[in-house]
Order: sequence, then C-alpha cells, then structure tokens
Amino acid sequence: MQPNRSLDAFRASTRRPSDFDGFWNEAHRDLDLVPDAVFVERSSLRSSDTIDVFEVRFSSIGGARVFGWLARGREARSRRPGLVIFPGYGGSPGIPRAWAKVGFVALQISPRGHHLSDDRIAPGFPGLMTSGIDEPRDYVYRGVYCDAWRAVDVLAGRDDVDRDRVGVTGGSQGGALAMIAAAGRTPVAAVAADVPFLTAIRDALSLGNSYPYEEVKDYLRVQPERRQAVLTTLDYIDTVNFADRVRASALLSVGLRDDICPPQTAYALFNALTCPKDIRVYAEGAHEGGGYTHAVAKEAWLRETLGATSDNP
Repeated sequence: MQPNRSLDAFRASTRRPSDFDGFWNEAHRDLDLVPDAVFVERSSLRSSDTIDVFEVRFSSIGGARVFGWLARGREARSRRPGLVIFPGYGGSPGIPRAWAKVGFVALQISPRGHHLSDDRIAPGFPGLMTSGIDEPRDYVYRGVYCDAWRAVDVLAGRDDVDRDRVGVTGGSQGGALAMIAAAGRTPVAAVAADVPFLTAIRDALSLGNSYPYEEVKDYLRVQPERRQAVLTTLDYIDTVNFADRVRASALLSVGLRDDICPPQTAYALFNALTCPKDIRVYAEGAHEGGGYTHAVAKEAWLRETLGATSDNP
C-alpha cells in the first residue's frame, strides 16, 4: 500500500448524528450523578523499594465498578505528571511500573466488561462489540467511554498529580479510549493513540476482515434488517466525531499492513484533528504498528510533552 497521497487526503464516511452533542452531554450528566467512590489500597506484594503499587477501584454509570493498577515512584516528593493507560479489546490491566520508573503517576484501568471490571457487565469476547448495539443509549461503549472519562478525573484529582500535566495512551481499543479521554471535559495535555480502534468504523467494516470489527458483520448476517440502526449507533462512538473536541497535543501511530484497524482509518482520525498533532507511519507494521521502535519513541514524546523526569521527583 502506498503511504502518501491517498492516505493523507482520506476522509471518513462516518456520519455525525444530529443529536451527537446532546447525547454525550447527557452521558456526562449521568456520570456526574454517580459518586466516584474511589477505593485505593497499597499492594505490598507488588510494590518494591522504589515503586509503590496500588489497587484502585471507582464507580461509573450503570453500576459499574472499574478496576485499575496505579504505580508511582516511592521517593516522589512533589506533584508529578499523570498518565492513564487503556487496554486493547479483551485485554487485562497490567501494572504500569515502567511508566512510574520514568517519572509518571500511572494508572492502568480495565473498563467495564474487561478482567476485574466484569462483575456486573460481562458480555465476553467476542460479545462486547455488539452488546446493546441496537440502541445508542444501551450500547456498552457509552459506558466504556464514561469509564475512561472518570479514570482521568480520578487520576487528575490525586494530590500527587499535577493536573495540568495529565496524559492518556493506549493501543487499538486503548488508542480509541485515549482519544475519547482527551475529548472529555477534564483537560488532558497529551494523547498518544496507537493503531486506534473504533475509528472511521463504517470504512473499517468494508476495508478489513478481522475481529473485533467482524463481530459487527457476524451480527448483521443474522439480523440484516438492523443494519442502519447498528451503523447509527456506531456513529455515536466513532472517534472521528470527537476529533474537534481534542485540544491536547496528539501523537498517533499506524501500521500500513494493519488488517484489524486499517491504516485509512487512523489517517481519517489524524486528518480530522485540529490540535497539534503528529503521526508515525510504519510501512511494514501490521496491528502491532511500530512495535518496540514506536514504544521507545512514544515514551520519549510523552516524557518531553508532559515534563516527566525519573531523577528529579
């Protein structure tokens, strides 16, 4: 695939529902009505001489209790930049020690339906992608996006975090959630979204043949009469429709051989963003994007953008 002109000019076929802003303003109001009920407990088993690790739980809409791991340098004596890390589809939350070692107070969460946040909401994998998809207000990702916004609120509200230096990151589904988090009401200074899922979804459904998008096509093979309703629901959660809300500095990555999140879709998001932005392109990369090479570049970018230092707490 040629990496240049056609991708640089690609625009999503995503449609913006007429009540898009009202729909998400209502979701924010619903979230505001739910006390965050934050629980934080240090894990002595997982902590070390240099890194403190905490189990975190908080509440979100629909009765969800969201789990996460928080890590921070033990010797930090002043406020540090914060970083929320979101998982891929079906992923489990790791302990973000590596981010704590380079100067962040880092929170890695597991949104509803994922491991340790699935007590009440557990459609499974496959299953999550189409859970409630017939009706936008019932769709599971309405709640997942609220989980992402609340995670930013929880981290930014900590006494050890500089709320003016909060970043968000993730890959695939995590890349989408990072972008959504950056489009929320709590200011975010930096967003690093790798091979973002839930982006230019109408195009992704026609360009690729891999799961999780294939879950939608499986669903429509059984219920073809639901096609328009399903596509409308997906328009509400498409990251492209949130692009004009992002004010943070943004770094995206794309693999030109990605069949799960086709490269055109990442470019559609990049082209729609109006914030300071950069995209790293990996010509031979598939869904891993730039792999380790990009992981190193992303860490350097986040540290520079947010002013993280491991030797000066």
